[in-house]
Amino acid sequence: MEDQFDLVIRKGTVVLIDDVSQLDIGIRNGKIAALGGNLVYSEQTPVYDADNLLIMPGVVDAHVHFNEPGLGHWEGFATGSVSLAAGGCTTYIDMPLNGVPPTVRFEALERKLEAAEGSSTVDYALWGGLVPGNVGNLQELAEAGVIGFKAFMSCPGGEGEDIFAEVDDLTLLEGMKEIARLGLVLALHAESEEIVSKLAAQAQLEGKREPLDFVATRPIAAELEAVNRALYYAEQTGCKLHFVHISSAEAVQVIEEAKARGLDVTVETCPHYLVLTSADLDRLGPAAKCAPPLRTAEDQDRLWEALIGGKLDMLASDHSPCPSSMKQGDFFEAWGGISGAQSSLELMLDEGHLRRDVPLPLLAKMLSTEPAKRFGLYPHKGEIALGADADLALVDMKLNYSLQASDLLYRHKHSPYVGKTFGCRVKATFLRGTQVYGLHEGVMGETEGAWLRHAAAGGESRG
Repeated sequence: MEDQFDLVIRKGTVVLIDDVSQLDIGIRNGKIAALGGNLVYSEQTPVYDADNLLIMPGVVDAHVHFNEPGLGHWEGFATGSVSLAAGGCTTYIDMPLNGVPPTVRFEALERKLEAAEGSSTVDYALWGGLVPGNVGNLQELAEAGVIGFKAFMSCPGGEGEDIFAEVDDLTLLEGMKEIARLGLVLALHAESEEIVSKLAAQAQLEGKREPLDFVATRPIAAELEAVNRALYYAEQTGCKLHFVHISSAEAVQVIEEAKARGLDVTVETCPHYLVLTSADLDRLGPAAKCAPPLRTAEDQDRLWEALIGGKLDMLASDHSPCPSSMKQGDFFEAWGGISGAQSSLELMLDEGHLRRDVPLPLLAKMLSTEPAKRFGLYPHKGEIALGADADLALVDMKLNYSLQASDLLYRHKHSPYVGKTFGCRVKATFLRGTQVYGLHEGVMGETEGAWLRHAAAGGESRG
């Protein structure tokens, strides 16, 4: 008997939660309705031939900065989401900065939603922010559907009245109490402001302005101090924590020990810490400036060991774009943030699987399943499984290419990965069963992306 499908993707090498198999995927009403070998379907059913292609669950990037409202000329929902689609990402979670105003009150959330509506190629959720003075606003943001809250333990930079300020210890403690009551997660940029600001001031006095001088002002010790302090407050408050862009195996180990003590805590790292090192900074310049900074090759190897050992929960891009003019000149003054979300999946498949033999299910877990689970988007998102959204990234694992600036779909076409040779390439991306990107076609069809509210706020919204 023939099944009725809206689309069948046939003979792809499908990455499941604990296996990799050649399967057909039957899609109905935007969901995965069947998985199996040689599905039976009518002659009228549209078919996408995925023979010789790897099919990964669509990436869930939990850490991007699209900067709307107010700074859409840096990167907005339209250009940012198109770039993600080209990289096999089908869901992203947008950070509360650097928009003007930042998403720290309900009115600012409304403005961000207005900017996003009808502009995003793929689905999205939103972070709220914790800053001094807004603990009383967290409940309204939670009820509106933010996925969790983000705070900085070091100064994120910026100018004007609407900057996203770092938290003092009292705000951090009181914010954790409130976020624990609300049942959401606090994401933390963990670097000690006390350490990094004094080291930066000292470097300036001594006239040290080179890339490695910048790295020295943000040592692993600053990351460790902040991580330990946040974990102590979490033990006192019961707040669920998520540490973003952790750069060192030492910090991962401290978090692993906290998990063993029963703390509800997760940790992400970013592709740039796994494929670039501080030795690349002279060659790449400010395009590779970020905070925490790139570490040594030895630090990177230990981070890979932690990943392979299952001590890292997820991978996220921390896509932090800006105009190209802000990535030039003095390294200390240049904008600190890497533009790289379009390349995340290809970086991890190339470096992780092809070069280091990391199992594909582990990469899928870190890129898709775990972020979806942690931030209330599972089981609709994050896994190739019956009943899940048909969010799929199809990758040609034998297509070598050198990334050119012209390949980038960001508003500003700079990235530290320009010129890098990849051993694979995203061929097509499907969002809820609709192809939204093709390597040769570019962006396809209508702008389908919808806002996803946290399940605690009433589940997902489709716009």
